[in-house]
Amino acid sequence: MTNIMNKKLPIISIALALLIAFSSLCAQSLNPILSDLDKEEKLFIVEREKSSLAIVETGLTKGHLDGMHDMSHGVVKFDGKDGYAISRDGYVIKFNPETEKVIKDFKTSDSAIGFTVEKNYIAVANYAKKSVDILDRNLNPIKSFSTNSKNVGIKAYKDYLIFAQMDNDKITILKDKNDGKTLPNFEIFKEFENVGTMPFDAMIKNNNFIVGFFKSDFFGVVNLDTMEYSKIKILLEDRKPVLKVPHFGFWSISEGNVFIPAVGNNKVLVYTSDFKFVKSIETEGLPVFTALSPDQKYMVVTFSGDKFPVVQIIDTQTLKIIKRFEFDGKVLHARWSNLRPNLYLSVNDTNKVAVINTKEWYLARELFGINKPSGIFIYEGTK
Repeated sequence: MTNIMNKKLPIISIALALLIAFSSLCAQSLNPILSDLDKEEKLFIVEREKSSLAIVETGLTKGHLDGMHDMSHGVVKFDGKDGYAISRDGYVIKFNPETEKVIKDFKTSDSAIGFTVEKNYIAVANYAKKSVDILDRNLNPIKSFSTNSKNVGIKAYKDYLIFAQMDNDKITILKDKNDGKTLPNFEIFKEFENVGTMPFDAMIKNNNFIVGFFKSDFFGVVNLDTMEYSKIKILLEDRKPVLKVPHFGFWSISEGNVFIPAVGNNKVLVYTSDFKFVKSIETEGLPVFTALSPDQKYMVVTFSGDKFPVVQIIDTQTLKIIKRFEFDGKVLHARWSNLRPNLYLSVNDTNKVAVINTKEWYLARELFGINKPSGIFIYEGTK
């Protein structure tokens, strides 16, 4: 009996050792997953035909944030624990993304489309009022600049506030006399005239303010350190009718390249960071929106016209299209997750958000109960 037990002990010891090793490996592999699950990723999705944002948490549509005014072109931004939205009918709305309650709203004009949230202020680019308005973070008005133009592409850099005047073909730079230390006191610092015909959007990368034009075959760049303006030529073929103008946030700027949808052409233009032309990537339709993945390895492209339901994925290293998805409705917006291998796509006609697995590139699931979804915005917090 003793001999039999002695023979079994090594076997039991080996089994226990294997079990401990297996458990350790499982714990190591599960820890990152559990760590990710512990991070909160809450989606606020514009419901285009309602005055609301749909709220998605833990992969489920949990409710709606009402009282958001005209969300037909709503935009949401987060800064710390504060959430802000701008409505098409000119309201800026402050809300708490954790309690999901509206705190305050303030109407800057009858039509607005762009804004920026900074440490001490919020700046709004208005359409109908034809002004740029400065508010404090609690939505109290500070100052208004009349431009006699629809205003677009509003961005901040150091103590400067930069925007383009769509009707006046002008770029305006404001400077804060208080040097960003307290509530701002902006004054006009410099203006560039005749920059191009009908500016409609802009992006900022480091010290460069990059503006696109609807009726000019170039884009403009303001070096905000030297205050010099230059025009970068775009070589385009015959333009096609544009059913949806590329909107705010439509360009993608990586550490190496700038990706710009060519208005009226089936291509995405690629430039180096110092604006030397690399190549054009032929796309399936007229590109409207591009967005880089968090690791900048991939870029999603959405389209207008008969290709509204199509999404293409570009490899930013090879500059080739690697994946294509087609849905049962117009795809109006795309948003990459920073926490999980997910790409969220709003499918407007069928009232859902599609979730693409970006490791294996397949449709992982669909989120329902969202009315005419448009912009997708992610609030990241921790539980």
